[in-house]
Amino acid sequence: MVGGFSVSDLSQGLTPMPPSSSDTILARMMALHPKLMDLTLGRVWRLLAALDNPQENLPPVIHLAGTNGKGSTQAMIRAGIEGMGKSAHAYTSPHLARFHERICLAGELITEDHLTEILDECYEKNGGETITYFEITTVAGLLAFTRTPADYTLLEVGLGGRLDATNVIARPELTVITPISIDHEQFLGDTLTKIATEKAGIIKRGVPCVVGPQPDEVMDVIEATAARLGAPVIAQGQNWHVYTEHGRLVFQDERGLLDLPLPALLGAHQIQNAGAALAVLRYLGADETACEAAMTNAVWPARMQRLKTGPLVQSAPKAELWLDGGHNVAAGLALADVLANLPKRPTHLICGMLNTKDVTGYMKPLAGHADSLTAISIPDEVNTLPAEETAAAATKAGLTARTAENAAAALAAIVAKDPQARVLICGSLYLAGTILRENN
Repeated sequence: MVGGFSVSDLSQGLTPMPPSSSDTILARMMALHPKLMDLTLGRVWRLLAALDNPQENLPPVIHLAGTNGKGSTQAMIRAGIEGMGKSAHAYTSPHLARFHERICLAGELITEDHLTEILDECYEKNGGETITYFEITTVAGLLAFTRTPADYTLLEVGLGGRLDATNVIARPELTVITPISIDHEQFLGDTLTKIATEKAGIIKRGVPCVVGPQPDEVMDVIEATAARLGAPVIAQGQNWHVYTEHGRLVFQDERGLLDLPLPALLGAHQIQNAGAALAVLRYLGADETACEAAMTNAVWPARMQRLKTGPLVQSAPKAELWLDGGHNVAAGLALADVLANLPKRPTHLICGMLNTKDVTGYMKPLAGHADSLTAISIPDEVNTLPAEETAAAATKAGLTARTAENAAAALAAIVAKDPQARVLICGSLYLAGTILRENN
């Protein structure tokens, strides 16, 4: 994954449609820049100006950056806003099954006709000038948001923050920074301080910033940036606290204490994400009912998602199938924690990863929680790590590893030996997207 997309977004993300539909326009857009990633905002500002600056006419924006938890936090914020009886646009990347997932208009995915219209308008206004795929599609999302009424806009950074195509909102309602860790070093820098500097680039003068738990060196950068811009910091451990007690989630801030159900999204890391979402919702004036909706109604695919339908499930009816798209060291740690807290059951991993990731670092935390790992290559992904190399990394991490041609073959081999196994397909959002498309 590079900046929230890859060359295979098109082949993986859209079902065949007539030549005039959105996939044709997306393919044309991919040809407008020779690089997948070229971090700068000049091209975005040029196209926005040609479209009469739609970013100035959005519903109040909540802008989210971070290495881990952006999507889950956004999903909980959206569920809470809807629990308030209000609506929110949402922009996310990458998509899993269809490009349309990136643009949610007041609670509904953008339609094919609307997407085609918006993409075509942006393509024409760009006039053949150089612009990256992520940049022009982000502008399309912003334009779509101005044409459907909503109460809020939830805007998720694609990569970094300072030079990300989403960082064009002069004064958002809030900014949010979820936990930051090492990832995308080739674009953001090879230290936490450098990466944090890029992520903190979304902080705006005078605009409050909700901050999830961070390493000390990251928090130093965020606080220094916020102080320079006069932006109030609403930080975990300082302004709000979140923890579990007796199977409930407890959130406390200056307004008082909330006693809520645990998040519908699994994992101890989701407690911290929930805390950030609740801090946002409390700032927006949400009551306890809306905060409870944020916990119980949030949906975020491919984050420890239980698969219940489709050919894979049908081929292994006694097995317990899960899907997760986390792909960095922090995601491996979070996934290991989830597995440690599930009921005991023989557990096997089916894993496909990109060649841009710290594969061994991702796998090491999982070694004590899985009986085996079957490595596969990600279908139709030019940046896939070959299955043999994934298996070698797994062996180095302490896992019993083998390879298979694809997920179906891997699953068949696992359940042939243990029909009631727990099987987790993991390692990449692009693999997760393939699985979801094939198992509707």
